[in-house]
Amino acid sequence: MHLARLIRLGRIRPQWSADLFFSETEWAGTFILNKKKPPTKVPRIREVIHLIAQLGGFLARKGDGEPDVKSLWLSIQRWRDFVSGVEHMREIRHVM
Repeated sequence: MHLARLIRLGRIRPQWSADLFFSETEWAGTFILNKKKPPTKVPRIREVIHLIAQLGGFLARKGDGEPDVKSLWLSIQRWRDFVSGVEHMREIRHVM
């Protein structure tokens, strides 16, 4: 998915469920990378986007507004590598 499109959807449809755009491994991995326990219920897309952006330096303070393409771009490779590693571990039967 293109980052600009993802950011736009997070801004205009923040209430949409994250599982419309992310697999369970992706959204749960986002929480784990931010040292947070993944929720049992699927989070909203805005929350997942903010957590991904925080990996790239977005502070998510009250007055910071929404993350931009740069903060997501800086974090997306780390996030994808982590998700890929988890998926690979599951494929070789080392369930995490």
